[in-house]
Amino acid sequence: MTNLVPAPAFVQRPATFDGFVHARGTTLVDGSGRELLLRGVGLGNWMLPEGYMWRFGPGAESPREIEALVSRLVGRERADRFWTGFRENFITERDIERIAASGFDHVRLPINSRIIQTDDGEPIEAGYAMIDRLIEWCREHRLWVLLDLHGAPGGQTGTNIDDSPNNLPELFMKPHYRELTLRLWRDLATRYRDETVVLGYDLLNEPLPNEWQHTYADELVELYRDLTREIRAIDPDHLIVYEGSHWATNWSIFTEVWDANSLLQFHKYWSSPDNATIAHFLEARDRLGLPIYMGEGGENTLEWIYTAHRLYESHGIGWNFWPWKKIDTRTSPVSIDPPIGWDRIVASIDDRGAISPEEAGRVLDDLLEAMRLENCRWQPAVVGALLAENPSVIPAWGFGYRGAGESYSSAASAPIEGIRADDSVVMRWAREGENPANPFEQSDGRAYRRNEELVVELAAGDWLEFELVGVDTARVIDAGGLDAAVEVTTTPRGLRVTATAPTTVSRVIPSVEGRT
Repeated sequence: MTNLVPAPAFVQRPATFDGFVHARGTTLVDGSGRELLLRGVGLGNWMLPEGYMWRFGPGAESPREIEALVSRLVGRERADRFWTGFRENFITERDIERIAASGFDHVRLPINSRIIQTDDGEPIEAGYAMIDRLIEWCREHRLWVLLDLHGAPGGQTGTNIDDSPNNLPELFMKPHYRELTLRLWRDLATRYRDETVVLGYDLLNEPLPNEWQHTYADELVELYRDLTREIRAIDPDHLIVYEGSHWATNWSIFTEVWDANSLLQFHKYWSSPDNATIAHFLEARDRLGLPIYMGEGGENTLEWIYTAHRLYESHGIGWNFWPWKKIDTRTSPVSIDPPIGWDRIVASIDDRGAISPEEAGRVLDDLLEAMRLENCRWQPAVVGALLAENPSVIPAWGFGYRGAGESYSSAASAPIEGIRADDSVVMRWAREGENPANPFEQSDGRAYRRNEELVVELAAGDWLEFELVGVDTARVIDAGGLDAAVEVTTTPRGLRVTATAPTTVSRVIPSVEGRT
């Protein structure tokens, strides 16, 4: 297995713009040659709305469906005014300032091609103005910007996440859309080739999921090669980012290096945060000699968020959390409180009489105000989990990834299949019976049910290490919800929990001495 990073550096690392971020072997470095371990957030929904971020369901999931709903509710003219306000309010300089102040170093910008390119391929200045404005904010607050083509012309996924007009990956079916995509990246590269605030070019978000990953695999490789050639004819300096197929998880297409200054990106949701689930990404990194990046993940509990991001960092993998902000959520740093009447907007997807045009207009206007950062609900526990800075809760299964003698010591071993099975500890369900095959498959951030909760059994003298900063002690809870029989001590990487008698550990509640 790839050597682990000796110790994480849990410090703020603001971006520097004295050169281009680039690959150096399997690591990323900035313009001055400083090695980077990226930590960022995705600005989902701003340039490409996704229905689940609005609490919408079938019938209003894709950008086109959401736009059609708003137009049906309030008419085209008022809908146009709403979208202008949306793009002005959803992400502002205050958001960027908060992202930087929270300790992140970059943002990933999901771009819908319809916002920056006409059907004839001409640039749309109003869309580019959004990107330019974001770059200036990020320059001021020292964040890099990764440009991510989230919705390519024609659609690269054939699902509701890419704005495909016919729910098909027509980018790979119709030459016209392919030519538009080549033109789009030529235009982006021409406009930003000298801009060091731009971290790199993320060519296609999650191309070809499900059955399409096999149908058009060769076409994806050919497109990546052609995009690389087109960009390099204009821009020799920016990092090029390639995502695998099937939600960026299938890396079988990566058999050779297409560009030495490139990065391979995977995404990770709702799966066990352990070495086995990322082993094939690590293998590709070693085989090709390129850096890798977890470019999208989240939508889960605080416990999973904390643990998954420690997994990445232990292996020297930078990451980007998805997303920064959405409506009525527990799983993002920023939650928009839905305005009064929002439930009727949602109901109107299926019931056209659920809300009048006048009332719908008022609710949408109220939403525009509610989405301003100063009016949103700030959820520091999500940031704490991401950055391991005084996290509010750590699960027992969130101990470090450095192996026996480094991250744990256990006299016995009884792992659960598929959940950190390569770590020699005794893990079991807090309540046996009707246990899920995958306890991590949730997206609402709710508390684990009793039959989903995992505990670690410790004999006297066994210990677990948890990596974090900003705390010096913790309360440790056992399987029964009582204080576990343990001693808590600090280590250079965080806290060590050592059993003073046979006990179980369910979760760790970090704190500062004298403050709970």
